Amino acid sequence: MKDLWSPWRIEYILQKKPDGCVFCKGCQADMDAENLILHRGEYNFVIMNRYPYNNGHLMVVPYRHINMLNNLTADEQLEMMQLVSLCIEVLKDSMHPDGFNVGMNLGAPAGAGIKDHIHMHIVPRWTGDTNFMPVLADTRVIVEALDQTYARLKPLFEKCLVAQAQGRAIASKHRAP
Repeated sequence: MKDLWSPWRIEYILQKKPDGCVFCKGCQADMDAENLILHRGEYNFVIMNRYPYNNGHLMVVPYRHINMLNNLTADEQLEMMQLVSLCIEVLKDSMHPDGFNVGMNLGAPAGAGIKDHIHMHIVPRWTGDTNFMPVLADTRVIVEALDQTYARLKPLFEKCLVAQAQGRAIASKHRAP
């Protein structure tokens, strides 16, 4: 038997688990880097998953504490999908994945770890990223520290938003009156 060394997990294991919703508490604090918040929209924010399935595992979360998709307003839903698209562009630019898993787990039976505050997962995937570790050892290998991934992704959100805004301005100039 071989050991997998993951000393960062002890912090989570030993810490007192917070009361209340981690998303609500995290987005209210003015500590985006510590809370791994990469971008704040009007209705939703983008946050890194602290316990990722893969490197670059992001989530889009509404500010409002909502447990079902149909309880979101049309504006909240629209921005959520726009931010999912932004996350995909940022991850393509920075990590060059071969594909993505995108989705929600609604309710505990569906696998929701935080069932009372919906969130959309964006998980980059690479051909061959499912190796023997998860299959035989029920263990995932995350190859980059969260703070390093955060530092790499954060400036790319602003870069993509600026590029999108410039693209919209150019498109509006070329529309027929």
